[in-house]
Formats: sequence, structure tokens, C-alpha cells
Amino acid sequence: MKLTATRADLLAPLQSVIGVVERRQTMPVLANVLLSARDNRLAITGTDLEVELVAATKVGLEQPGDITVPGRKLVDILRALPDGVNVTLSTEGERVIVRAGRSRFSLQTLPAAEFPVVEEINASQTLSLPQGEFRRLIDKTHFSMAQQDVRYYLNGLLLETQENALRAVATDGHRLALCEMALPSPAKGGQVIVPRKGVLELQRILGTEGNVELAIGSNHVRAQIGDIRFTSKLIDGRFPEYGRVIPASPGRIVLADRELLRQALQRTAILSNEKYRGIRLAVRTDLLTIQAHNPEQEEAEDQVEVVYAGDEVEIGFNVNYLLDALSAIEGDKVEIGLTDGNSSCLIHAPGLTQTRYVVMPMRL
Repeated sequence: MKLTATRADLLAPLQSVIGVVERRQTMPVLANVLLSARDNRLAITGTDLEVELVAATKVGLEQPGDITVPGRKLVDILRALPDGVNVTLSTEGERVIVRAGRSRFSLQTLPAAEFPVVEEINASQTLSLPQGEFRRLIDKTHFSMAQQDVRYYLNGLLLETQENALRAVATDGHRLALCEMALPSPAKGGQVIVPRKGVLELQRILGTEGNVELAIGSNHVRAQIGDIRFTSKLIDGRFPEYGRVIPASPGRIVLADRELLRQALQRTAILSNEKYRGIRLAVRTDLLTIQAHNPEQEEAEDQVEVVYAGDEVEIGFNVNYLLDALSAIEGDKVEIGLTDGNSSCLIHAPGLTQTRYVVMPMRL
């Protein structure tokens, strides 16, 4: 293999895939990226066996070929080279030689045949989605995914297709985030769970312009975003029946200024218990009182004017979960639906239910 390209043309696709290349891995070849040069194009592939990323770029090709090279070392070399320089990659025996100006680097390689790649995913349906809207779906829900929960199906994001809608749902058992978007054309109904790492990589490479082609198979999901192809294994498990935990019609509705409430919660949280992060909300006619205390017997209290005309109610929550939901909601106002002092609250923008958040109460 021998090719020439500008530093920028090599660095951009390499940076797109390097996120999945683990620093510690069980197989030496997983520290490498696969370089495949054909027809004046170079495809760079990185994988951790769960998520695979392939990015392509145009190059000047003298000799086609396939080889794997240490991914992070190649990224560091390209980053350290001056802007605008032309870079030549060539294989010499079992090494790849990188030349740029007066610089020369020799990298150890491993055979391309050892590199694991996902060929076909046997897609049962393919969706063409506006990138911006699909990214918004992930942005509004990903923070509610569990981290290393023994209930492995919670360590990911549910993507659910219905005839005219695509819905993303994430829950860690203490809070739930749901966001949905309309589909340009009818789809088959179905559910898949994308693992946490796949969701975060997908979020990183999604842009705001153009479309993304999303192919859903029985064991994998694949997204084509311009010159980048993302493939992730799916979590084999049954996601909870999330509809049961969303309060259908909470009896007590609190309408508040989103930013004022967020700031008051942040101030009060300073003196909450660092481990449990519990705060108490006490709501009465047109006034919300927020209280926190900690093991050092320190206390904080703040009040926010709200629109509320129901009975007085007190309820405890993890303040981080409330802040995450308020940060994700768009608009100046927020609506909080309460049932009683022992039930979950429902948070969304007034009149908009495409994005909803449920936070479970906690005993204080």
C-alpha cells in the first residue's frame, strides 16, 4: 500500500473513529485501526467489538492495500505535524512508514486479516432521518441511561419505531427521559436497545445538516452519516414497560419560570447531602419552597413564585435529576405535574409532550 494525502484529509477521518479504540484491550489488534485503500479512497476503521466506526477520505493512491496500524500513535503523529503538509503512507515489510516534509515515522503493523469487521447487519428496516432531529432525540434522553447497572438492558437507549414516530427512551430506575419525532414516511413497529457507548459515539458524530440513514437489524444498528459509517451491537434484553411509570394525568400542576427554578435548585443543592443529593419541595398557592440539609446540620432554603392553585404538598427528589430535566427542556416555562407526596413527578414544557421527564421521589 502506498498513498499520499494532506494532513487534514487524513486527520479528520481518523479523529472520527478513534473514540472507539480502547487504550486497554483484550486483543492487540483492537489497539489498531484498519486502513483500506482502493480507487483513490482510504477507509479507516476502528472497533471495540461492540461499536464499529468507518470513515472514508480521498487520497492519491499509488498502490492499493489493507493494513492495520496503532490508532492513537497515528493520531498523535498527524496532530503533531504542521498544517498543510502532505503525508505519505507506505508499507515496507511489516511496518508502515509515515513521511511528511523532513519527518519520518516507522510504525509496527498487524495483518488486516486479524481485524474484526461487521459486514452485513441484515437490516429489517431502514429510516432516512433529518440529522438535526435525530441528534436532538439523543441529546434530550441520553443522560438518563444507567451506568454499569446489573440490569444490563438499562445501560442503553431504547429506540422504538411506531407507524409515524420514532421514540427514544432512557431510564436508570430513578428517572426516565422520553423524546419522540415524527417520521417522514411510515415505519414498521419495533424496539431495539443501543448500548451506552454506541449512543455516546453516535451523539458525537451526528451533525445538524443533511440526513442520516438508519438501518436496524436483529443484532446491530447502522447509521450512515456522510462519509462516516457507524455500526453498533444491540443489547439483547427486554426494556421495561416505560408507559406504566409515566403519570397519566397528575392532579397538581405547577407552572414555573424554567431558568429561575433551575438557579434556585442549584443554590439550594450546595448544602444538600453530597451522597444522596436530596432536596425537599413544598408547594402551596403560587409559591414553591426548596429546602436542603446535610449531615453537618447546615440548611438552605429558597423560594420561587409559581402558578399553582392546588392543595399543599411536600415531596423529596434527587436535585441532580431535576436539574438534568430542566436543562434539557426548551423554552422559558416548565410544567411540573405532581400526584401526591409519594409519587413520581412529570416534567415537560407547557403544551409540549414530545419531550417528557419522570423523576421518582425519594424519602428524606
